[in-house]
Amino acid sequence: MNDSLEVAIVGAGPAGIGTAVALERLDVEYAVLERDRIGSSFRSWPDEMRLLTPSFPANAFGVRDLNAVTIDTSPALALDCEHPTGEQYAEYLEAVAEFHELPVETGVDVESVVPQRSGEAESFVLETDEESIRARYVVWAAGQYGYPSSGDLEGATHGVHVATVESWAEYAKRASSTESAGTNRIAADGAGAVAETVSDVVVVGGAESGIDAALGLAEAGRSVTVLDDEGTWQFRSPDPSEVLSPRTNERLETALEDGAPINLVADARVAGIEREEGDGYVVTTTDGDRVRSRAPPVLATGFEGSLAVVDNLFAFDGEFPELTDRDESTKTPGLFLAGPQVAHNGQQFCFIYKFRQRFAVVAEELGDRLGVDTDPLEAYREKRMIVEDLECCEPDYCDC
Repeated sequence: MNDSLEVAIVGAGPAGIGTAVALERLDVEYAVLERDRIGSSFRSWPDEMRLLTPSFPANAFGVRDLNAVTIDTSPALALDCEHPTGEQYAEYLEAVAEFHELPVETGVDVESVVPQRSGEAESFVLETDEESIRARYVVWAAGQYGYPSSGDLEGATHGVHVATVESWAEYAKRASSTESAGTNRIAADGAGAVAETVSDVVVVGGAESGIDAALGLAEAGRSVTVLDDEGTWQFRSPDPSEVLSPRTNERLETALEDGAPINLVADARVAGIEREEGDGYVVTTTDGDRVRSRAPPVLATGFEGSLAVVDNLFAFDGEFPELTDRDESTKTPGLFLAGPQVAHNGQQFCFIYKFRQRFAVVAEELGDRLGVDTDPLEAYREKRMIVEDLECCEPDYCDC
């Protein structure tokens, strides 16, 4: 690999591979730097986890497969699957990289990005675990899943984050089933206070990953109590970034109707986790309620995201990084962001079908600055896989 690049893309997930395919259409010297292997975050998903958005081979009729990262591929067709597993989706990303002969360098762990200034020109030095790499521009596309957060819970080390679980069926074996859980002591409407109860597993957090964990554990025959400070399952919105996706909501409703041992407790903010003498754990809420878990509690407490590595190079508006309308850091010129941490006007681009609409935007901006022909990117406009007018990103726009 040339240690001096025009563009360095950090991360070989859907954002990194998708941006690289767009750049491949241009006369640009670039490389994709990946600390593990292509799609490594997806490969670390629990075996039972699947993509929330459905794949369907509708490209021939002008509708891109929702999980595609290029204008001319369909995971549904490639994998013959509507909701791919993480391993399957990683295979799709590998196939895309191989077909386009993308310059992906694996085993390169970027530990820091250091801006360099020479006159008015910006460039960067990427410090890796082995060498330094210079790049005129950097596209940060390292994603979120590989950077779990414990939510600053006291005693979080007693829990297990969802990102570290290989299989819910295997994890369920850690929970004893010799004693029936006291699930009848939780309020029937799922919104009341927890008195003191016992479940095989307590899940902290009731968003997508928390409910997915609960469903996987219940399918394996374990009783589950889900504690969440809001109760995401109670709300509906046209933007699936804010509530449970239709797939997860349907799975949850079906499981509850079938009598699955899942107890949903809203308005329960978890304060900490304690290990009991002998076996078992106690999860305590800020209201002083206690829930016992036979197995280590599962932390569905979100992700710090890879921006933690370079957060000094971004300004933040609350939880979101501040970006220009070309997805460039407002604080560090020449540093671009791609992937699920992109946000504009308070709206998250955290699904693949959202953030892929910005690959060609970033590629075109880089091409213009490097003085190369960007006409080949018109194909993205023709096939409606680019969003430049950010005013259109309004989730309340829904007639029914």
